[in-house]
Amino acid sequence: MRFLHRASPWRELFAGDSPPDPATLPDLLAPLREALASLGPHPDLADAHAWQSTLVEALVRLDLPGWRIAQLISDHNAWLYRRAIRLAEIEMRGQGWGAPPVGYCVLVLGSGGRHESLLAPDQDNAMIIDDYPDARHVEIDGYFQSLGERFTARLDAAGIPLCQGHVMARWPMWRKRLSEWQRQLEIWSAERRVKRVQQANILLDFTPVHGDEGLAEGLRDWVAERLPAAGLFLDEMAALLDEQPVALDRFGRLAGSLEGAPHERALNLKHQALLPLVAAVRLLALRHGVRETDTRRRLVALVARQAIDTATCRALTAAHGRLQGLLLSEQRRNLAAGRAADGWVDVAHLGEDQHLLLRHDLQQIRSLQKRARRP
Repeated sequence: MRFLHRASPWRELFAGDSPPDPATLPDLLAPLREALASLGPHPDLADAHAWQSTLVEALVRLDLPGWRIAQLISDHNAWLYRRAIRLAEIEMRGQGWGAPPVGYCVLVLGSGGRHESLLAPDQDNAMIIDDYPDARHVEIDGYFQSLGERFTARLDAAGIPLCQGHVMARWPMWRKRLSEWQRQLEIWSAERRVKRVQQANILLDFTPVHGDEGLAEGLRDWVAERLPAAGLFLDEMAALLDEQPVALDRFGRLAGSLEGAPHERALNLKHQALLPLVAAVRLLALRHGVRETDTRRRLVALVARQAIDTATCRALTAAHGRLQGLLLSEQRRNLAAGRAADGWVDVAHLGEDQHLLLRHDLQQIRSLQKRARRP
């Protein structure tokens, strides 16, 4: 069976240095044209980030599905990253730092790395630096430390907050030479340790956002070749799936944890639906040497490797899309009411058909978790 991936023209929307010219868009895309006109041709970072909710409303008016809107939110955030990094480089040149001393690549991690961001994410990023002599470490790493501090501070000021877990290129833990990243993953994957698996899970959903993409591909090649053989590490990753139960009781009824819930009708579909699906798919992808990062494309690649069948792929892809759609709708509702955009969904807002589909989707995810636990 052969799978042909065709990139969507929607993914070109934020591929350039500037937003698209609204005058070039046809009448069919009038909501997007109006949104871009309200942004203007040269917005600053804060205005461009604040405009994201306007973008999402325009895309909803165009009837784009939630999973596609999540891709475009991710693309817009990547565009903000690139602008912040370029501005930081310009500032450093003006202060006498000069150009970057060696090649580097900034990675976006987590949901952004999977192109699955919803509204109001914080920063999760890392940096790969091209190899250089140890004797130049203070000079070269000093440059990239300053660059990391500056671009993450700019993003924070624009409205994408600093990661509370310190998963950012401003910290040495997440800023390394390519050879050091490979050695780091060797250490993390050598044995069964919960913390090391959790750290690896953060890193392994990565995509390059700025710089030399060859460095990111080098790391991806290493992961695809080496991690399928890391049995103890993958076994611990499988065991951690037990800590992400889906929002069903033992009778298959909707029932989530109420810890931190805003009210008794709330289900945390991020932590008890979407992330368990993402984690199980990631584990299967690592077992089978899949190079893809997006959950949807990982599922297709797993069919090609005969790890799952096409019916399972379709069911899980549909479940993933429906969950993103439910979360995005609830986030939009919360923001309109002045509340935070989080992972909770009020089940009172779901119709009978949505209740039935959600139970079905959660059962599919639970079955996938069982499959993923098996070596």
